[in-house]
Amino acid sequence: MIYPHGDLEKIGTDAFMVRGSIKINPLMRISRNMGIIREENELTLINPIRLNKKTEEKLKDMGEVKNIIRLGAFHGVDDPYYVNNFKAQFWSQPGGTTYNEPILDIEIGMGGLTPVHNSEFFHFQGTNQPECALLLKRDGGILFTCDAIQHYGDYSYNNWLARILMPRIGFPKRTIIGPIWLRFMTPEGGSLESEFQRLLQLEFNSLLSAHGTFLNQGARGAVINAVSAAFNLD
Repeated sequence: MIYPHGDLEKIGTDAFMVRGSIKINPLMRISRNMGIIREENELTLINPIRLNKKTEEKLKDMGEVKNIIRLGAFHGVDDPYYVNNFKAQFWSQPGGTTYNEPILDIEIGMGGLTPVHNSEFFHFQGTNQPECALLLKRDGGILFTCDAIQHYGDYSYNNWLARILMPRIGFPKRTIIGPIWLRFMTPEGGSLESEFQRLLQLEFNSLLSAHGTFLNQGARGAVINAVSAAFNLD
């Protein structure tokens, strides 16, 4: 299904995004973002979302949709559309139970392969479901995440009910560790703090997560603060 979304927006050197939304229950619609990386005439889509006909034509004008990346196990509803209609390669980690389609083409982490040059995957270890991030080493580093790290500069693309509830259920207007994600992903009696400390060894200045808004600069410092708040390190 195609939900309300915006236009293609440039976020870096041959890096783009589309801000959109998805309905999570009959009453609430929340924001959802797709990242796009271009190399010559090939496009890699991160956390894909369906587009209306006009915007999809603009996407086609940018280049050939070559790769689809699923960074988080709780996302994937629109992945089959792009794989089936664009014959794109599907990159994901194995083991997710929420979505079992499409069939995996390239396992993220196998042989250190990445779909674009000057990039690397970060794998969260010890989580209940697979989750990773992609670091694009351009423009000071753009970190693409799914649910683990989110940034909210505003609540656009959330409907009125979601705008009211978001700050009350742990999604204030700042960079956060996704509270619902953290609850579901943390093993009983365990902690994922060390994984975020390991992620902070990466160099990045910008952040685009699957929800919220794009953080253009200061992202690493914002994530440091988010980790401190999530794990009571202050």
